[in-house]
Amino acid sequence: MDLLTITYLLFTFLGFYYLSIFILIYLQNKRYMFESFESDKEYSLSIVIPCFNGEDVIEETIENLVKSDYKGLKKIIVVDHASTDNSYEVIKKCAEKYSNVVAIRKPKNLTGLSAEAKNYGARFVKTELIGFTDDDSYPSKDSISKMIGAFDDEKVGAITSRVLVRNREKFLAKVQSIEYKIIAFTRKLFGFVDSIYVTNGPLSIYRKKAFDEVGGFDEKNLTEDIELTWHLIHNNWKVHMSLNSIVYTKVPEKFKDWLKQRLRWNVGGIQTLVKYKKTIFKRGMLGMFIIPYFAFAWTLAIFGLCLLTYRVSKYLFVKYLAASYSIEIQTAILRFNEINLSPSVLFLFGLTLLGLGIFYNLTALSHSGKNEKGFKKEGIFNIMIYMFVYLLLYPVVLITSIYKFLRKDFKW
Repeated sequence: MDLLTITYLLFTFLGFYYLSIFILIYLQNKRYMFESFESDKEYSLSIVIPCFNGEDVIEETIENLVKSDYKGLKKIIVVDHASTDNSYEVIKKCAEKYSNVVAIRKPKNLTGLSAEAKNYGARFVKTELIGFTDDDSYPSKDSISKMIGAFDDEKVGAITSRVLVRNREKFLAKVQSIEYKIIAFTRKLFGFVDSIYVTNGPLSIYRKKAFDEVGGFDEKNLTEDIELTWHLIHNNWKVHMSLNSIVYTKVPEKFKDWLKQRLRWNVGGIQTLVKYKKTIFKRGMLGMFIIPYFAFAWTLAIFGLCLLTYRVSKYLFVKYLAASYSIEIQTAILRFNEINLSPSVLFLFGLTLLGLGIFYNLTALSHSGKNEKGFKKEGIFNIMIYMFVYLLLYPVVLITSIYKFLRKDFKW
């Protein structure tokens, strides 16, 4: 058995291992997927919204929070991050209109990262809980009230929400809608084994004590929400997720914008992985599951791309040589007895893994698509594009991200 086949079998086994774990976690906990985090206790809460050049979206975001049915929401602190458009004027008008909206302008944008504006806004928070939402995200009316009960457990440091795509007119956005639903489903499964790896930017709430303990967001990290979550888990705080709490967000509709966003996500993820590399196999589920999982997933993505490129290139090259030789000596390019219809073991392994993957994705979509209003279900064509085309872009983005990280290109 050659080295390439052994390596292929090893990674196939690991793929089966992780996918089987997720399926087993789901089967064991499916009755709790939509568990309620409501509470009789009214915690005081402030929401911070960082805003940069969001004059077209910030007012609606503020109004969605103002309409929240959670009575403990004391302040909505909107931080204009030195915008160059009319964002601050829009924010001030909202502050004049709503008594619990506070308009703050940060005079300088030093890093270009939202963590800077978030930490600045956090200085003005005196409540028990602190939450964050992006300037282009729209929480549902009951989202917060369905999250707040998690803090009845004093060991809980944060809870995050289910993010769904709002703008689904363009094809790229439709495919991302599928992606976001699968991500939300997977994140909930991670929660059942105390391994939620990120509290998303569109809507997450933190215990202020825990937030202050870890020093807030890392202003040098491109994915400050991932780093903060890992820091909380590192400090033994629990993190939960509520699938009942829906927040809609806008996603890139052009490939260039999408690529820029994904490069930032991956570079930030690598920053976080490097920062906590000494924690591997330590510090509970952070070192025993989250870090190994990410390291394996990224390695598998790069390996899979290299293997696919090698196999396809080798096949085409051999066929080209065979065809050229056959034409030269004037013989048949393909003979019937050369056609092999017997599937190999590797092919059967790959087919089984594919089947499990399809089952997992369809299950994820059926759960994460619940309680949506005004949106059509994903068509089978878009699902196939997501699985067999869209996902193939990830290894390319990851390799590019590693290159940017090594060059220390940490631009937003």
